[in-house]
Amino acid sequence: MSQLQNKIDFVVLVKVENANPNGDPLSGNRPRTVQNGLGEISDVCIKRKLRNRLQDMGERIFVQSEDRCEDGCGSLKERAAAAITGASSKQDYAKQACETWIDVRSFGQVFAYKGAEDKKGDGVSVGVRGPVTLHQALSCSPVDINSMQITKSVNGEPGEKRSSDTMGTKHYVEFGLYKIKGSINVQLAEKTGFSEEDAEKIKEALRTLFVNDASAARPDGSMEVFRIYWWKHNNKVGQYSSAKVHRSVRVSLKEGISFPASVEDYVIEEDKLDGLVPEVIEGI
Repeated sequence: MSQLQNKIDFVVLVKVENANPNGDPLSGNRPRTVQNGLGEISDVCIKRKLRNRLQDMGERIFVQSEDRCEDGCGSLKERAAAAITGASSKQDYAKQACETWIDVRSFGQVFAYKGAEDKKGDGVSVGVRGPVTLHQALSCSPVDINSMQITKSVNGEPGEKRSSDTMGTKHYVEFGLYKIKGSINVQLAEKTGFSEEDAEKIKEALRTLFVNDASAARPDGSMEVFRIYWWKHNNKVGQYSSAKVHRSVRVSLKEGISFPASVEDYVIEEDKLDGLVPEVIEGI
């Protein structure tokens, strides 16, 4: 595997239609929004989907969902203990973890488990900083959130009697175009062993982000990667700051449009950066 040599920045545009892209448990699982009404998807949610896609692609994942557990381990502590053996130092522990799991060498991980022992018999407390960083995604304009009342059709417990109060609520975004921003840092990649091949896997996972991600809140086809902008700088530090690169993709509503219902209601423009041209990838 070849060591990553060039800084990478990326922007992903995601379409959401009649779906809940990321529910807020502190707000009745309503789609997340910020104060100005823009829709939000947390970086943790995006990383979960990336981990799932990488796992589907045959990669070993440390932070596995319970319903996707492949090794029978019931906790992260068990998974770490089963895979990392004879670590002589914190550096050796981190090296083994990065070599074993792509999500550790990509996003980083904190290993802090009481009673877990290394070769010296001490508890494990190791931190790994990952080179792949993600912002929370924000919609390009405020989103409208609809709520739907639902009722139970069967009893949950023996002898339970359904009544008019056995109701629930589903919330969904009518339409939203969300912007995910991210970067890959070469200096941190050198420390974790993140490679050029790993970067290509992250790119493919982003392109197919919502494959096998369907649920009652996100029916198949309700969430779609529309386009990816992928900048590969010509050096380790970057020709421009990540902020300037991310800002170069500008999304605005067309004149006369107040309530967007499709991507066609937006103007998507790309400011040219001298010497830095993105690879533009259409979603699956």
